[in-house]
Amino acid sequence: MTPPMTSPSLQNERVNVVVYSNRPEVRDQVRTAIGRRPSPDSARIDWIECSTSAQVIAQIDSGELDLVILDGEAQPTGGMGLARQFKYEIDNCPPIIVLVARPQDGWLASWSLADAVISAPLDPVTAATVVADQLRARLAGIPVVR
Repeated sequence: MTPPMTSPSLQNERVNVVVYSNRPEVRDQVRTAIGRRPSPDSARIDWIECSTSAQVIAQIDSGELDLVILDGEAQPTGGMGLARQFKYEIDNCPPIIVLVARPQDGWLASWSLADAVISAPLDPVTAATVVADQLRARLAGIPVVR
C-alpha cells in the first residue's frame, strides 16, 4: 500500500489528467469511475478529453500534464503505441496508464512501457487507486524510468 500524500495543501491543488479514446463512452466511464478526486488525500483532477492522437500529442507537448490515461483499444491509433512513443521521445514524460480490454492483455501494456494498467470492466475502486498512486509518484518527483 502506498502511503498517503504528506502535504495537506495538496488537497487544494489541481492536476491535469488527459483521457484519450476515440469512443466518448470510454472517456465518460473513466471520468465517472475515477471522479474529480481519486482519494481523499489527492489533488483535484481537471480532466482533459482527447478523441484523436493529434490532440493527445498537442497536450503532451504543452508540458502541463500530470497523468495520461490512454485507451489501448482506441482507433485508428491505439494507446499502447502512443505510450511507447511518448516514453521514448519525451523527457520527464508524465506517468501513463493504459486501459486494456482484458486483464490478460496486461503484458501488452508492459511492452508499451506504461506505468500502470487498468483493465475492463472498470472497477471504480481499483481505477481510483491506480490513478491516485500514479499522481502521488508524479507529485513526489519520482523519476520516470524507461
